[in-house]
Amino acid sequence: MYKLILVDDEEDVRVGVSQEIDWHGYGFEVLAKAENGKEALDLVERLRPDVVVTDIKMPFMDGLQLAEAVRRQFPATRIIILTGFDEFEYAQKAVKLHIDEYVLKPFSAVELIEVLIKVKNRMDEEAAHRENNQLLRESYRKSLPVLREVFLSSLLTRQLPREDILAKATEYGVQLLGSEYLVSVMCLDQKKKDEQQILLFAVKNIAEEQVQLGHYAGIVFLHNDLVVLLLRKEADDQERLEHQMQMIAEEIRRTVEKYLSVTVTVGVGTVIRDVTQLPYSYEDAGLALDYKGILGNNRLIFIDDVEKQPRESVRFDERKEHELVRCIKMGTLPELHAVVDELFSDVAEGNVSIHDYRIYLLEIMTTILKTAQRAELDMDQMFGAQSHLLAEITSFNSVQEAQNRVNGICEKIMSSIASGRHHTYKRLVDQAIEYTHRHYQSPDISIHKVCADLHISPGYFSSIFKRETKTTFVTYLLQLRMEKAKELLRTTDLKTFEIAEQVGYTDANYFSFCFRKHVGQSAKEYRNNSGKVE
Repeated sequence: MYKLILVDDEEDVRVGVSQEIDWHGYGFEVLAKAENGKEALDLVERLRPDVVVTDIKMPFMDGLQLAEAVRRQFPATRIIILTGFDEFEYAQKAVKLHIDEYVLKPFSAVELIEVLIKVKNRMDEEAAHRENNQLLRESYRKSLPVLREVFLSSLLTRQLPREDILAKATEYGVQLLGSEYLVSVMCLDQKKKDEQQILLFAVKNIAEEQVQLGHYAGIVFLHNDLVVLLLRKEADDQERLEHQMQMIAEEIRRTVEKYLSVTVTVGVGTVIRDVTQLPYSYEDAGLALDYKGILGNNRLIFIDDVEKQPRESVRFDERKEHELVRCIKMGTLPELHAVVDELFSDVAEGNVSIHDYRIYLLEIMTTILKTAQRAELDMDQMFGAQSHLLAEITSFNSVQEAQNRVNGICEKIMSSIASGRHHTYKRLVDQAIEYTHRHYQSPDISIHKVCADLHISPGYFSSIFKRETKTTFVTYLLQLRMEKAKELLRTTDLKTFEIAEQVGYTDANYFSFCFRKHVGQSAKEYRNNSGKVE
């Protein structure tokens, strides 16, 4: 159902058109009717219709001025012009406005319906074109290799939720289900800049061939000028993953040297049991690769051979940090408690040394304090000048005690940030209202001028203004001007056109129209009823 606004200064036209046409039957919903361009523009800004049907000759703002304003602010809105024979040549000159259709007055309901159907068919066609599944599928198919590479790279550099990883893996046709995972990275030992990308691509092809020949459960892709080999262990596979990596990586290394006449060094990370921990194995593979400066090129280097890696350790990774910060800044208490529960469940489930545990707590507490610092909170005021939150790490008698303390600290910071945000919203709205009271007499005051003064975007301002005042800025400005006008009518002998100028209207007739519509009586009637004679 397309939304429509009908604009005409003749009431019988508005009423007749709205009653004679089965709007819903033709796929339209009439949101509102306006009797002049200025009123219509306010409605367009508030209601965002799909179609505006407007007369040309109207008071305060004619149809072409309205069309120009709508085109500038809402270019997707369709415009149908209603015009008399004597105005048609004038209307045709407005082709730069890209008017969608014209209807010549006098017109019948059938003629307007024909035009509406034309416009609707065009909108339907454009919508169908955008949603054409075949075109989208073809475009998606062509983009799939690139999307797949981006996804695989993200597995190494970002902490993604398991559900998201598996969902995207299915979407991109990547098999990632397994009980264990191991990452290795291969780099060219000779840096030939003019041939490097070609050689890397050749190494990738050789690696893919070896994966297929050996029937390994592996994926090969390029990332940061490295060839990455990701092996996974399937449920029925009894062979150790490290041994599989040893066999395939060694064969790749020998084949590259034989057929490409270059050598590669392979760094092998640690085995991990959760697909979300792939960044750890990748990081360890990179660390192993660094040892080629000591051990030499053209070889396999396992991180477990050169560095003792803790098997059961907790890591405060990017995903955990992001979730904790998000909850403190914008989450709810249940969300916060769920995130903290997850942080400490990792400690309870793992065989963690006291050293690793304290480092883990230190990372959590540092993140919390940095979040408070960025929010410009006074920690001394919140927790006391003698409080040393980082030092508390060594004083907890149990994991549960530490968890309770972290929850308590986060709750206080969360509350302070929420309170500060509300204060910021209120301060911005107060500043906007103050600005509006200072400038309501200016005919060109607008939401954009207010936002320019406050240095914020109109979209952001509109949302917080409505949240705080329960009304839109346009409505607030109108109410303010009308209240000022009523005050001047009660307390002065100024003429109506002079009052119009003093409250920001350049057109006295339009002021009178707005006043009657807002107050329910004319300015003269209001003044007489208030005991002031004009």
